[in-house]
Amino acid sequence: MKYDIIIIGAGPGGIFSAYELVNQSPQLKVAVFEAGHALDRRHCPIDGDKIKSCIGCKSCSIMNGFGGTGAFSDGKYNITNDFGGALHEFLGKEQALDLMRYVDEINMRCGGEGTKLYSTADTRLKKLCMQNDLHLLDASVRHLGTDINYVVLENLYAFLKDKADFFFDTPVTAVTSVEGGYEIRCGDASFTCSKCVISVGRSGSKWMEKVCRELEIPTESTRMDIGVRVELPAEVFSPLTDELYESKILYRTKQYGDKVRTFCMNPKGVVVTENTNGIITVNGHSYEDPARQTENTNFALLVAKHFSEPFKDSNGYGESIARLSNMLGGGIIVQRFGDLIRGRRSTPSRIEEAFITPTLNATPGDLSLVLPKRILDGIIEMIYALDKLAPGTANDDTLLYGVEIKFYNMEVKVNEKLESSCRGLYIIGDGSGITHSLSHASASGVYVARNIISALAE
Repeated sequence: MKYDIIIIGAGPGGIFSAYELVNQSPQLKVAVFEAGHALDRRHCPIDGDKIKSCIGCKSCSIMNGFGGTGAFSDGKYNITNDFGGALHEFLGKEQALDLMRYVDEINMRCGGEGTKLYSTADTRLKKLCMQNDLHLLDASVRHLGTDINYVVLENLYAFLKDKADFFFDTPVTAVTSVEGGYEIRCGDASFTCSKCVISVGRSGSKWMEKVCRELEIPTESTRMDIGVRVELPAEVFSPLTDELYESKILYRTKQYGDKVRTFCMNPKGVVVTENTNGIITVNGHSYEDPARQTENTNFALLVAKHFSEPFKDSNGYGESIARLSNMLGGGIIVQRFGDLIRGRRSTPSRIEEAFITPTLNATPGDLSLVLPKRILDGIIEMIYALDKLAPGTANDDTLLYGVEIKFYNMEVKVNEKLESSCRGLYIIGDGSGITHSLSHASASGVYVARNIISALAE
């Protein structure tokens, strides 16, 4: 079968690329190939009762399927150039922001209306952070919540399904250059197109590396972020979350000069597990519906590590640490901050006696046996710095879950149109290594769609 455009991956980048293509040029024949399930079939079998750990599904419903990894996230769209990716380096700061606002408008029309847009502009907390050697990054944040985020995706699919061909549970095995475009192979079937958009997200990192090798597309090694997820009573962080909801706070450690940051803040949320290629890591969700909210707030503390020659496998390094945590804890390890400081492991009785109820059933243990000393020292230093901003952060009963890792794809060499060295082949979203967020990935999809429409009109 021949298409005008084939999109590989139905995450945020692929979805918004398809949306813009069929919305602006409905005559185009567009296909979307996705290794995972359709949205209504994405269900993780882990229920915490009968099934407590990963059973190795052929396609992980948490990581793959329509909506990508973001489908079950807490639905935070950060409209900013300060974090979330380097899209602005390719198309300029104003255009990047305009595209993110455009994505936000679409989300509002597709079920997100009524959700709140927070902003760090002119907040008193920025000054308070600076007074304590912390740095609050600028952003406007739309919080959909995991529940509303799902509704938005349902409505986006309802709009797209009759305007583009979707192939779910259809992993692409090869992408080859042919005369006039590209051939996409899926098992024994093949499809051709004049333009191809690859948007495979972080879960497709190894596949992306393979395609780049085969097509001789240049790449560069990148970084990884590793740390823990912090859970504490919601009241402790309410001065920040009531005003900003999501606050990205950056700190440079005194001991090593490493950067530590808060990430993915979930007021009155829950701590959850995440499966990446069979490796169990920790994450967090929050909900717009008050009935699903908890008495706790959680957020990640991540230390960024950039690797230089000769080492190139930053994701492999992170995976080895996560596997060690899984080996020691049978999954996720949880430890009281007081136990960590005193050099002792947490036990079930110590967790039960704490003045906080964990929202995730994790294994009490000792994170110092998992995380490298430099990483752990930076996290501890950051917790004490945050305690000056939000007293109670460094309480003994504050819970630390490990490990949390943000894997970044190697950065694929693309031009200002996000087109690779292979003409007509575009690499977008987190799979490109250029974006690291829902908003940036979605914006990159819109941007490339517009570039393709212009190219086809020439």
